[in-house]
Formats: sequence, C-alpha cells, structure tokens
Amino acid sequence: MLSRTADNLYWLSRYAERADFVARILDAALRLSALPANYGGSDANEWESALASAGNIELFRPLYDSVNEHTVRDFLAFSPNNPSSIRSCLQTARENARSVRTALTSEMWEAINEAFLHLRSFEGRDMTREEFARFLDWVKGVSLAFDGSAYRTMLRNDGYWFTRLGVAIERADNTARILDVKYHVLLPETERVGGSLDYFQWTTILREVSALTAYHWVYRESIKPWLVADLLILNREMPRSLANCYEMLVNNLDRIADAYGRRGPSQRLARGMLAKLDDVTVDEIFASGLHEFIEDFIAENNRLGAAIVEQYLG
Repeated sequence: MLSRTADNLYWLSRYAERADFVARILDAALRLSALPANYGGSDANEWESALASAGNIELFRPLYDSVNEHTVRDFLAFSPNNPSSIRSCLQTARENARSVRTALTSEMWEAINEAFLHLRSFEGRDMTREEFARFLDWVKGVSLAFDGSAYRTMLRNDGYWFTRLGVAIERADNTARILDVKYHVLLPETERVGGSLDYFQWTTILREVSALTAYHWVYRESIKPWLVADLLILNREMPRSLANCYEMLVNNLDRIADAYGRRGPSQRLARGMLAKLDDVTVDEIFASGLHEFIEDFIAENNRLGAAIVEQYLG
C-alpha cells in the first residue's frame, strides 16, 4: 500500500473518532451544567472542563470573550477556526475519505459523506439544549455507523489495520484526557472527594464513554473513583480502556510488520506501554498520582503517533 493511502486511512479514522469524542465531552458538559446550583452545578466549571478535555483552550481564548455554554458549544461543535471541532473533524474525515475513495467500501464512504452533507442542516441554528443534545446523539451515531461499516465490510489487510491504528491511538488519548480533566478540573476545591457531586460526575464520565453498564457488570457495587480508573485504564475487556487500545495497537502493528517484513520504533513503543499497563496496579497509580500517570501516558501516546507517521506514513 502507498504511504499516502495509509496516511489518509489512518487520519480518516482518527478524525471520525475525534468527532465522537468531542460530542461526548459536550454531552457530559450539558448534563453537568444542568445540575441545580445547590447540588454543585456550575455553568463555568463544566464548560471550562469541556475545553480542557478537548485540549485546545489556548486556541479558544483569542476567538471568544468568555467561557460559557454558548461560546464553548460554538467553538467545539461548529467553529471552522477550530481544527478539532465536530464540523472540522467531519470535514477533514470526508476529505481524507475522498482521497482514498477506491480503498473504502461503499458503506464507509456513505457513512462519512452523508454525515458531512447532513451536518449543514445543523449549522447556524440557535438550538435549544434538547435540540443540541439530539445533535450530539446524531454525531455519536455517525461514528458508530462508520466504525461499524469498517469492521463489517473491510478486508482484513493493511488498509484495515491502518484504520484500526487511527481509532486506537485517538481513543487512548481521548480516554486519558477525560479521566485527567475529571480528577483535576471538574471537581470544585470545596467539594469532598466521594461526595454526592463527585459520585454524579464519575457516573456521567462512565456514561459518556459508554462504560456505565460495563462498570456494574465488572464490579457490582457503587461508583468508586479508583474502580472507574481501574476499568478505564487497566481493564483489557473494556473497549475504551487504555489497555484495550494498546492491545489493539500492538496486534495491528504486528500484523503490519509481518506483512511488510520489518519492525521498528512503533512496535517497540506500543509493546513497552502495554507491558507497563500490565505491570501496574490502580493502587500504585493513585499512590504516585493519577494526573502524573495520565500526563506521562499522553506524552508516550503522542510519541507513538509520531513514530507511526515516521515509520509508515511519511
């Protein structure tokens, strides 16, 4: 496969996954900001946390005067000036898809193309919270349709493996950012860890990564922060966990290496991180600092992304 084609497939999957992630953090902000003030609802805090999760606060500041529901919704959902807005993600995904149209199945192309065309019907509308929530559900449905069509219709060859790399490395970054923001930004300094607001926020985070039911299946008890972290970091059975993402990365990088007859830095970095996740316990993570662990993970994940680009896509 040409490196240009592999590059388009890789970034197509990353941007489709990123659109889903942005929709999820906006949905979480909507839910949390709807809390009554005496229960901990804080309009600024939830929307600031959404910006922090998306990782582009510095880009937001020159464009808007204040952080509130209206400005953050516009910036993260529709702004053409934000390369990671839902609009920009779907547009970039479609551009990548169009560049490799013959490498996609018809179902994959239709999922992305129709989504971008339908997106225009939402732009410029003054949506109520209920209408915006339905829009976010639609975005998450687009991601499910695209990912499902890839899983069900693509040949299991290098084209498919590069799409899986894009999904896994983007999803790992997203899960890590959601966990980090919850632990350090979302909970007010005056609120007790383990209190009612803390419980509601962890429940919201689990719901936003489609893990609430899985949590109760695995642990069969009330929501506890260290168990949420255990599920989303170390549990290989959880599709959005860091460990599951790295198992996917290792497996698909090995398949690519076998097909191309050579290994390199990306295989070593992915295996090193998976070994680290296998060897650490959630108690050790909290003892050394969840924020520090996640910060290191995000840096290593970015390093792996750069290695994949240099090794295969450059």
